[in-house]
Amino acid sequence: MNPFTFDALPGRVVFGIGSLAQLPDEVDRLGRARVLVLADPTTKRVADRAIESLGARFAGMFTDIALHVPAEAVSEARSAAAQSGADCLVTIGGGTTTGFGKAVALESNLPLIAVPTTYAGSEMTPIYGITSDGMKRTGRDLRVLPKTVIYDASLTTTVPPEVTGPSGMNALAHCVEALYAKEANPITSLMAEEAIRALVRGVPASVGNPEDMEGRSDALYGAYLAGAALAVVGMALHHRICHVLGGTFGLAHGDVNAVILPHAARFNQPAAPEALGRVARAMGVDDAPSGLFDLALSIGAPTSLGALGMRQEDLETAARLAADPPPWNPRPVSASDVLVLLQDAFEGRRPAPLATRQ
Repeated sequence: MNPFTFDALPGRVVFGIGSLAQLPDEVDRLGRARVLVLADPTTKRVADRAIESLGARFAGMFTDIALHVPAEAVSEARSAAAQSGADCLVTIGGGTTTGFGKAVALESNLPLIAVPTTYAGSEMTPIYGITSDGMKRTGRDLRVLPKTVIYDASLTTTVPPEVTGPSGMNALAHCVEALYAKEANPITSLMAEEAIRALVRGVPASVGNPEDMEGRSDALYGAYLAGAALAVVGMALHHRICHVLGGTFGLAHGDVNAVILPHAARFNQPAAPEALGRVARAMGVDDAPSGLFDLALSIGAPTSLGALGMRQEDLETAARLAADPPPWNPRPVSASDVLVLLQDAFEGRRPAPLATRQ
C-alpha cells in the first residue's frame, strides 16, 4: 500500500430522524447562551421550531440569505451577529445558508452549529466561499468548520424534486472528485464509495416520493460522507468550473454540478481510470460519466447549461476563468480544454465514448 496522510477533521455529528430536538443540548454542550439563527425564508417553518426550542438562548435571526454568499450581504450578517450579542451561530438550510454562517464565523470566531436541509455537504468542510466583484473566492480555515452538525432527514421532506435532484448530484460530485483528488487516500476513498452507493439509492427514491424517510435518510447519509471526504482531500477542475459558473454568471450551484459532473468525469477519465472505475462500480454501471449523465436525466436534474440560461457567447470567458490560474487536476487542463467541455455541457450532450475523445 502507498503511504498516505489522513487529517481527521474535528467536529461532532448528530444523525437521526427527530434530531433537531437536540439543538438546545448541543448549544449547552458548547457552553453558549446567545444564539443567532441564520435561515432563508424557505426554511422558516424549521427555523421557527428551532427558535422555540432554544427559548431564552435565542438572540436574533438573520434571513437575508443570497445565492453565492455576496460580500455585501455577508457584511450585513456579521453586523447582525455583533448587534445581537450572539456567542453562537446556528444555520438552518442548504449550502448557501451554511456559507453565510461560515463567513460570519470566519471573522468573529463564533462557534457554528449547522442543520442542513439539502445535500450540499458544505457543513462538513472547512472550506468557505464569498463572491465579490463577480468572482467567487474560496478559502480554507478551521474556524468555519461547524462544531456540530445535526442531520435530521425529516427536515428534508419539503425539499421539492427540482431541488433534491441537483443537490444530490452536487453530493455525487464531492465523491467523484474525492476519489481522484491530490490528497486522496484509502480512508476517504472508502467514504466516497459508500456515499455514492447511499446517494444512488436515496436521491432517486427521494425525488420519486419526497416523504420516503428511508430514501431521505440514505441521501442525507451519503451527503454527509461525501462532504466529509472532500473536506480532507480538496477539489479539482469540476468544482473550479462550478464556482465560476455560479460566482461570475449567477447559475445555481446544484444545477451546474448536475450539468458539469459527467463531462468533467469524462475529461479526467484517461488520467484517473481507477477512480472512475470505482465510481462506476459503486453506481452499478459500466461507465461512470455516462452513468452520471443518465442518473441526472432520470431524476429530472438539468443536463444543459443552455437550458439554465448560460449564454453561448460567455463560454469562452468562463473557460478562461476556470483555467487561470490552472487548478490542480489529475489531467492537466487548458482554457481550450475547458471550452470544449463547456460546449458539450451547453448543448446537453451525453458524454461521448472515451475512445472518440482521445
